[in-house]
Amino acid sequence: MKLHMGSDHAAFEEKETLKNFLKDLGHEIIDHGPENAERCDYPDYAAKVAKAVAKDDSSMGILLCGSGIGVSMAANRYQNIRAALVRSEEDALLSRGHNNANILCVGARLTSIEDIKVITKKWLETPFEEGRHTGRVAKFNDLGEKV
Repeated sequence: MKLHMGSDHAAFEEKETLKNFLKDLGHEIIDHGPENAERCDYPDYAAKVAKAVAKDDSSMGILLCGSGIGVSMAANRYQNIRAALVRSEEDALLSRGHNNANILCVGARLTSIEDIKVITKKWLETPFEEGRHTGRVAKFNDLGEKV
């Protein structure tokens, strides 16, 4: 799977660790930054990942910041993006199975790296259930104008 990744300074170390974990699982990683732990603004990296995922619907994205809230809010501003703030395996399962989330958002200050790995693996392994959920997800793009 091609995965676009990004973070802010608060989650830089977790992004690097998760990136290596995912490479070891055989995923192709495109790292949109940052390149170090110096202070930066999470909307810049959320935008890069959201734009990349929106252009390539065969890919998915992973965004990390301190809480996961900021990157999820920023990424969801983009058309065809369904960024889900995930804090548990159950959230991972539901965000993929019911909502066909294409960007996983996690908080490095609230979730341990071991839990982030478990959540990410579950999220990537869970297929969209389609059926009754397909029509609901299709309505997302009708909810308002996005960038």
